[in-house]
Amino acid sequence: MEEQAGIKRVYTGSIVEATYLMELLQENGIEAMLRNTLEESIIAGWASGAPEDSALIYVTENHYEQALNIIQEYQKENIE
Repeated sequence: MEEQAGIKRVYTGSIVEATYLMELLQENGIEAMLRNTLEESIIAGWASGAPEDSALIYVTENHYEQALNIIQEYQKENIE
């Protein structure tokens, strides 16, 4: 899914981390959509991509900055 008007991607990474980030966004009142491109390709009959970058999280434009800040803060805390 390419970014469309009104929808922006805020995360690309592992499905495990993406699942946690989805919960974190929802706790902050942000509705988001999660795509698992690896699972989608397997269902289609072939495996494409790698587990470490198969999850994509999208939010609406009006939540983009807030979602990006939440994700960046989470990543910053987990790097240190």
